[in-house]
Amino acid sequence: MTARLTIRQASEYLSVPENTLRWFRSCGTGPKSYRLGGKVFYDLADVEQWVAEQKAATARGGAHE
Repeated sequence: MTARLTIRQASEYLSVPENTLRWFRSCGTGPKSYRLGGKVFYDLADVEQWVAEQKAATARGGAHE
């Protein structure tokens, strides 16, 4: 079973305001989301994948071997 997050839960998980997630959704730049019964949901796996992509795209510093 997939862990499903509401916009509030995703906001808390990512430590970003709900309005930021709404903006990301309207621009198509945030984690994958979908509607069920008129409500917006995010699958936890999609949120985690988006975080990993953001981290890889913006990572700076650290030791490189």
